[in-house]
Amino acid sequence: MKSNKVRFNSIDEYIATFPADIQKLLEEVRATIKAAAPDAREKISYQIAAFELNGRNLVHFAGWKNHIAMYPIPSGSEAFDKEVSQYAGGKGTLKFPLDKPLPLKLIGKIVKMRIADNLEKARIKSSKKK
Repeated sequence: MKSNKVRFNSIDEYIATFPADIQKLLEEVRATIKAAAPDAREKISYQIAAFELNGRNLVHFAGWKNHIAMYPIPSGSEAFDKEVSQYAGGKGTLKFPLDKPLPLKLIGKIVKMRIADNLEKARIKSSKKK
């Protein structure tokens, strides 16, 4: 029996399913992530848009009815935690309301923090193999 669930093969396919105004926002998030992580590879993971670096998921982003979501939230300093608190929408999730400007600088900062986490995990993994 075939599944009726939509399966995406690319971020372009995923974004194309949204209304034009949300597509624009998703493309802004995508471009911000690409700028912050030029070596990351685009992919679909859990049927939403994602970027991968060093064989590990870096960040995911998704469009919803009232917000754009980004996952996961990196651990940060107290100042960083305060900065993202207004967007916290559940464990490891940030929700950016559609009726407010996207915090693109914050998104770039999050991606750079995730890159640092990703590189640290890769370093630890490689040192355990030795």
